[in-house]
Amino acid sequence: MPRTTIAFDLDGTLVDTAPDLIDTLNVVLAREGIPPVPHEQARLSIGGGARAMISRGLTAIRREVSSAELDKLFVDFIEHYSAHIADRSRPFPGVERALERLSADDYILAVCTNKLEGLSRQLLETLRLSRYFAAICGQDTFAVQKPDPAILVRTIAAAGGNTSAAIMVGDSETDVLTARAADISVIAVDFGYTERPIAEFNPDHVISHFDDLENAIARVMNGA
Repeated sequence: MPRTTIAFDLDGTLVDTAPDLIDTLNVVLAREGIPPVPHEQARLSIGGGARAMISRGLTAIRREVSSAELDKLFVDFIEHYSAHIADRSRPFPGVERALERLSADDYILAVCTNKLEGLSRQLLETLRLSRYFAAICGQDTFAVQKPDPAILVRTIAAAGGNTSAAIMVGDSETDVLTARAADISVIAVDFGYTERPIAEFNPDHVISHFDDLENAIARVMNGA
Protein backbone atom coordinates (compact mmCIF):
# COMPACT_ATOMS: atom_id res chain seq x y z
CA MET A 1 0.00 0.00 0.00
CA PRO A 2 1.37 3.48 -0.86
CA ARG A 3 1.89 5.99 1.92
CA THR A 4 -1.06 8.35 2.30
CA THR A 5 -0.55 11.96 1.25
CA ILE A 6 -2.35 14.76 3.08
CA ALA A 7 -2.48 17.89 0.90
CA PHE A 8 -3.35 21.06 2.79
CA ASP A 9 -4.66 24.38 1.63
CA LEU A 10 -2.76 27.24 3.30
CA ASP A 11 -4.71 30.48 3.87
CA GLY A 12 -7.66 29.87 6.17
CA THR A 13 -6.69 26.22 6.69
CA LEU A 14 -3.20 25.95 8.17
CA VAL A 15 -2.58 29.62 8.90
CA ASP A 16 -4.82 32.54 9.81
CA THR A 17 -3.30 34.94 7.29
CA ALA A 18 -6.27 37.32 7.13
CA PRO A 19 -4.79 40.04 9.40
CA ASP A 20 -1.69 40.59 7.27
CA LEU A 21 -3.49 40.14 3.94
CA ILE A 22 -6.20 42.63 4.86
CA ASP A 23 -3.70 45.12 6.29
CA THR A 24 -1.70 44.89 3.05
CA LEU A 25 -4.78 45.31 0.87
CA ASN A 26 -5.84 48.48 2.66
CA VAL A 27 -2.31 49.91 2.78
CA VAL A 28 -1.90 49.66 -1.00
CA LEU A 29 -5.41 50.99 -1.61
CA ALA A 30 -4.77 53.96 0.69
CA ARG A 31 -1.64 54.85 -1.30
CA GLU A 32 -3.91 55.33 -4.33
CA GLY A 33 -6.53 57.29 -2.41
CA ILE A 34 -8.97 54.37 -2.43
CA PRO A 35 -11.13 53.79 0.70
CA PRO A 36 -10.40 50.69 2.80
CA VAL A 37 -12.29 47.44 2.36
CA PRO A 38 -14.15 46.52 5.58
CA HIS A 39 -12.52 43.61 7.40
CA GLU A 40 -15.31 41.05 6.95
CA GLN A 41 -15.69 41.80 3.24
CA ALA A 42 -11.93 41.63 2.73
CA ARG A 43 -11.71 38.36 4.66
CA LEU A 44 -14.12 36.74 2.21
CA SER A 45 -11.92 37.91 -0.69
CA ILE A 46 -9.06 35.64 0.39
CA GLY A 47 -8.40 32.39 -1.43
CA GLY A 48 -7.73 33.05 -5.09
CA GLY A 49 -4.36 34.73 -4.78
CA ALA A 50 -3.38 38.38 -4.36
CA ARG A 51 -4.71 39.69 -7.67
CA ALA A 52 -8.08 38.05 -7.09
CA MET A 53 -8.20 39.43 -3.56
CA ILE A 54 -7.58 42.96 -4.83
CA SER A 55 -10.24 42.59 -7.53
CA ARG A 56 -12.80 41.19 -5.10
CA GLY A 57 -11.99 43.89 -2.57
CA LEU A 58 -12.50 46.63 -5.15
CA THR A 59 -15.77 45.04 -6.23
CA ALA A 60 -16.94 44.96 -2.61
CA ILE A 61 -16.52 48.73 -2.33
CA ARG A 62 -17.83 49.28 -5.88
CA ARG A 63 -14.61 50.76 -7.14
CA GLU A 64 -13.42 50.21 -10.71
CA VAL A 65 -9.81 50.53 -11.82
CA SER A 66 -8.04 50.03 -15.13
CA SER A 67 -5.99 46.91 -15.84
CA ALA A 68 -2.83 49.03 -15.54
CA GLU A 69 -3.94 50.30 -12.13
CA LEU A 70 -4.73 46.73 -11.05
CA ASP A 71 -1.26 45.63 -12.17
CA LYS A 72 0.31 48.40 -10.07
CA LEU A 73 -1.78 47.48 -7.04
CA PHE A 74 -0.72 43.85 -7.45
CA VAL A 75 3.00 44.72 -7.57
CA ASP A 76 2.64 47.00 -4.54
CA PHE A 77 0.65 44.33 -2.70
CA ILE A 78 3.30 41.63 -3.20
CA GLU A 79 6.11 43.97 -2.14
CA HIS A 80 4.36 45.11 1.04
CA TYR A 81 2.99 41.69 1.95
CA SER A 82 6.36 40.02 1.56
CA ALA A 83 7.82 42.50 4.05
CA HIS A 84 4.98 41.92 6.54
CA ILE A 85 4.09 38.30 5.81
CA ALA A 86 3.90 37.12 9.41
CA ASP A 87 3.45 40.29 11.43
CA ARG A 88 0.15 38.94 12.74
CA SER A 89 -0.40 35.69 10.82
CA ARG A 90 -0.32 32.60 13.02
CA PRO A 91 -1.04 28.87 12.59
CA PHE A 92 -4.52 27.88 13.70
CA PRO A 93 -4.70 26.16 17.10
CA GLY A 94 -3.39 22.62 17.04
CA VAL A 95 -1.76 22.83 13.61
CA GLU A 96 1.81 22.11 14.63
CA ARG A 97 0.80 19.27 16.96
CA ALA A 98 -1.21 17.70 14.14
CA LEU A 99 1.65 18.03 11.66
CA GLU A 100 4.08 16.48 14.13
CA ARG A 101 1.78 13.52 14.76
CA LEU A 102 1.07 12.95 11.08
CA SER A 103 4.77 13.10 10.25
CA ALA A 104 5.53 10.61 13.02
CA ASP A 105 2.88 8.30 11.58
CA ASP A 106 4.65 8.40 8.17
CA TYR A 107 2.09 10.40 6.22
CA ILE A 108 3.38 12.45 3.30
CA LEU A 109 2.43 16.10 3.83
CA ALA A 110 2.08 18.75 1.13
CA VAL A 111 0.68 22.25 0.63
CA CYS A 112 -1.54 23.01 -2.36
CA THR A 113 -2.49 26.69 -2.43
CA ASN A 114 -3.51 29.50 -4.75
CA LYS A 115 -0.96 31.71 -3.00
CA LEU A 116 2.24 32.29 -4.95
CA GLU A 117 4.76 29.55 -4.19
CA GLY A 118 7.48 31.95 -3.05
CA LEU A 119 5.19 33.70 -0.59
CA SER A 120 3.89 30.34 0.64
CA ARG A 121 7.40 29.11 1.33
CA GLN A 122 8.35 32.39 2.98
CA LEU A 123 5.33 32.27 5.26
CA LEU A 124 5.81 28.64 6.27
CA GLU A 125 9.54 29.14 6.83
CA THR A 126 8.92 32.22 8.97
CA LEU A 127 6.41 30.26 11.06
CA ARG A 128 8.81 27.26 11.20
CA LEU A 129 6.35 24.92 9.54
CA SER A 130 8.01 24.33 6.17
CA ARG A 131 10.04 21.36 7.46
CA TYR A 132 6.90 19.23 7.65
CA PHE A 133 6.10 19.38 3.93
CA ALA A 134 7.51 17.30 1.10
CA ALA A 135 6.10 19.78 -1.44
CA ILE A 136 4.80 23.36 -1.26
CA CYS A 137 3.03 24.30 -4.49
CA GLY A 138 1.26 27.53 -5.45
CA GLN A 139 -0.65 28.95 -8.37
CA ASP A 140 2.59 29.70 -10.24
CA THR A 141 4.27 26.33 -9.60
CA PHE A 142 2.49 24.60 -12.48
CA ALA A 143 0.80 27.70 -13.99
CA VAL A 144 -2.58 26.38 -12.89
CA GLN A 145 -4.66 27.04 -9.81
CA LYS A 146 -7.56 25.57 -7.88
CA PRO A 147 -10.28 24.52 -8.68
CA ASP A 148 -8.39 22.97 -11.61
CA PRO A 149 -7.57 19.50 -10.24
CA ALA A 150 -4.21 19.48 -12.05
CA ILE A 151 -2.59 21.56 -9.31
CA LEU A 152 -3.65 19.05 -6.65
CA VAL A 153 -2.65 15.99 -8.69
CA ARG A 154 0.74 17.51 -9.51
CA THR A 155 1.33 18.65 -5.93
CA ILE A 156 0.75 15.11 -4.68
CA ALA A 157 3.13 13.76 -7.32
CA ALA A 158 5.76 16.39 -6.41
CA ALA A 159 5.55 15.24 -2.79
CA GLY A 160 6.20 11.65 -3.86
CA GLY A 161 2.63 10.54 -3.26
CA ASN A 162 -0.12 8.94 -5.29
CA THR A 163 -3.67 10.18 -5.85
CA SER A 164 -4.95 6.69 -5.07
CA ALA A 165 -3.92 7.30 -1.45
CA ALA A 166 -4.49 11.00 -0.81
CA ILE A 167 -6.74 13.36 1.15
CA MET A 168 -7.25 17.11 0.70
CA VAL A 169 -7.72 19.39 3.72
CA GLY A 170 -9.18 22.83 3.00
CA ASP A 171 -11.57 25.55 4.07
CA SER A 172 -13.52 26.57 0.99
CA GLU A 173 -15.82 25.52 -1.82
CA THR A 174 -12.82 25.81 -4.13
CA ASP A 175 -10.95 23.18 -2.12
CA VAL A 176 -13.93 20.82 -2.18
CA LEU A 177 -14.41 21.28 -5.93
CA THR A 178 -10.70 20.70 -6.56
CA ALA A 179 -10.64 17.49 -4.55
CA ARG A 180 -13.84 16.18 -6.13
CA ALA A 181 -12.51 16.88 -9.63
CA ALA A 182 -9.35 14.94 -8.75
CA ASP A 183 -11.41 12.09 -7.27
CA ILE A 184 -9.79 12.64 -3.88
CA SER A 185 -11.50 12.69 -0.48
CA VAL A 186 -11.69 16.05 1.26
CA ILE A 187 -11.81 17.12 4.91
CA ALA A 188 -12.87 20.71 5.57
CA VAL A 189 -12.19 23.03 8.50
CA ASP A 190 -15.08 25.22 9.57
CA PHE A 191 -13.04 28.24 10.72
CA GLY A 192 -11.66 29.40 7.37
CA TYR A 193 -12.54 32.02 4.80
CA THR A 194 -15.88 31.12 3.28
CA GLU A 195 -19.08 33.13 3.06
CA ARG A 196 -21.33 30.07 3.37
CA PRO A 197 -20.95 27.31 5.95
CA ILE A 198 -18.41 24.83 4.61
CA ALA A 199 -20.74 21.88 5.30
CA GLU A 200 -23.02 23.16 2.51
CA PHE A 201 -20.39 22.10 -0.03
CA ASN A 202 -20.52 18.47 1.17
CA PRO A 203 -16.94 17.62 2.09
CA ASP A 204 -16.43 14.09 3.41
CA HIS A 205 -15.90 15.39 6.95
CA VAL A 206 -15.84 18.75 8.72
CA ILE A 207 -13.59 19.50 11.69
CA SER A 208 -13.58 22.47 14.07
CA HIS A 209 -10.07 21.98 15.48
CA PHE A 210 -6.88 20.34 14.26
CA ASP A 211 -6.98 18.00 17.25
CA ASP A 212 -9.82 16.28 15.36
CA LEU A 213 -7.88 15.82 12.12
CA GLU A 214 -6.39 12.38 12.78
CA ASN A 215 -9.77 10.94 13.62
CA ALA A 216 -11.28 12.42 10.46
CA ILE A 217 -8.44 10.96 8.39
CA ALA A 218 -8.99 7.54 9.95
CA ARG A 219 -12.69 7.72 9.12
CA VAL A 220 -11.95 8.64 5.50
CA MET A 221 -9.48 5.79 5.16
CA ASN A 222 -11.97 3.37 6.67
CA GLY A 223 -14.71 4.57 4.35
CA ALA A 224 -16.82 5.97 7.18
